[in-house]
Amino acid sequence: VQLVESGGGLVQPGGSLRLSCAASGFTFSKFAMNWARQAPGKGLEWVSNIYSNSSTNYADSVKGRFTISRDNAKNTVYLQMNSLKPEDTAVYYCALGALSYRTRGQGTQVTVSS
Repeated sequence: VQLVESGGGLVQPGGSLRLSCAASGFTFSKFAMNWARQAPGKGLEWVSNIYSNSSTNYADSVKGRFTISRDNAKNTVYLQMNSLKPEDTAVYYCALGALSYRTRGQGTQVTVSS
């Protein structure tokens, strides 16, 4: 199993970013995927998940601002992040499963700062 995140960067408050996670080594379409994040000095925080039927869930802290989606033809899961806040600054990971962090990528840094 391999998960490779991309799309992070530095953005001003109120800005947007789209993260991508390319998956390989398993039948992507059959599995739920999730995004989690880790802010400096803090533990992993679950952000969102998407099931094989494309149903989605979000943490209260990102609801209405972030959108998770998947493209099974490309074995890719996305996280569209709008109205970013400084408190969204973290390393973002995609992970296999709905609520597990056991199998995750290397992460991509998102920094929200003016």
